[in-house]
Amino acid sequence: MFEGVIPALITPFREDASQSLDIEGLRSCIEHVISGGVHGLLPCGSTGESATMTHAEHIRVIEEAVSAANNRIPVIAGTGSNNTEEALLMTRAAKIAGADGALLISPYYNKPNRSGLLKHYKKVADVGLPVVVYNIPGRTGQNLPPDLIIEMAKTIPNIVAVKEASGNIDQMMAIIHGLEGMEREYPFVLTSGDDSLTLPVLSIGGQGCISVTANIEPKRMVTMYNSFVKGDMDGARKIHYELMELSKAMFMDVNPVPVKRAAEIRGLIASGNVRLPLDSLTPEMTEKLREVLSHYD
Repeated sequence: MFEGVIPALITPFREDASQSLDIEGLRSCIEHVISGGVHGLLPCGSTGESATMTHAEHIRVIEEAVSAANNRIPVIAGTGSNNTEEALLMTRAAKIAGADGALLISPYYNKPNRSGLLKHYKKVADVGLPVVVYNIPGRTGQNLPPDLIIEMAKTIPNIVAVKEASGNIDQMMAIIHGLEGMEREYPFVLTSGDDSLTLPVLSIGGQGCISVTANIEPKRMVTMYNSFVKGDMDGARKIHYELMELSKAMFMDVNPVPVKRAAEIRGLIASGNVRLPLDSLTPEMTEKLREVLSHYD
């Protein structure tokens, strides 16, 4: 469940005073990635600027993503929070909207203890949606260790995957190895949260990526993944290195600042602006990004 290339969708905003949602732009982005062959959609994650959206906006974006997907591919909605009750509210709303799963970032700022983390994830998983645990210590200030992920996978049936964005390959191998042979309705999926590590993660037993780069180059990302699955390592490696420059450019500034500007340059959205406290890409960085993108025309 939830294998393959899944873009962490951007949320386009209009150039008005309130930076209201650009639903037409969102649908354009969704059609772009679906036409590129992606295996799922992830609205309202970190790349989707969920932290600066109202609850009503958050739910609207999930609804629009589900509608645009139209049962062609699954939709995993970002519904996490450092507040368990808020995570429950958003996960219930995602379920009502028709999402196929929920991505739950580990609670940030609070730095909960182990028992608190287990209770948090179990309570939200009990809503009934398949849950992808999101480990990104660079944003949350707390790493989820392998033994905790393994315990959750073994004791909470609705936890079906982990998005690993720690950058720690040893940690990912420990999770994959620790869950080998485990019997459950769906095999537990480990997916890369770092584009530049997608191929290395696949090589150790990961099953895909939740990707920023796939917003811009979905077809290349999917071709790399499909080549690996078919056993064409040379082909997968070739595309991995082709994408390396773009993947680095997506993080020349804080995500999603570069990818939104890239989507604007590519004509997918009218404006690549972001909401404060993020700020738009500088003119100098924008020119550098244009140069990088010209290599992928």
